[in-house]
Amino acid sequence: MTRAPLRENAKRSVMIAGHRTSVSLEAEFWTALQEVAQTRGQSVQALIGAIDSERGTRNLSSAIRVFVLGAFRDERAPSERPLADRAGIGQGVQEAGGGMGEA
Repeated sequence: MTRAPLRENAKRSVMIAGHRTSVSLEAEFWTALQEVAQTRGQSVQALIGAIDSERGTRNLSSAIRVFVLGAFRDERAPSERPLADRAGIGQGVQEAGGGMGEA
């Protein structure tokens, strides 16, 4: 069985709350984030700022990935619900013993 080659992360600089930071995501997540931002009628930078403001203690790259996953899993269009209601932003990780793939 052959595996598809892993793609390297793409690091991009964004302005959040008046300061520059870099975010490292796989190309597929950047593309998906652009699609969600377009659906919501906002820039990728504005969407990242909104995710950042609601991410809690999760690191920004992880919060973006979780948000994108939730946006694509959601039955409704990404623009129909506030960020806090979607993708577990601001929520802690699931407790051990309650997750999938447990041995």
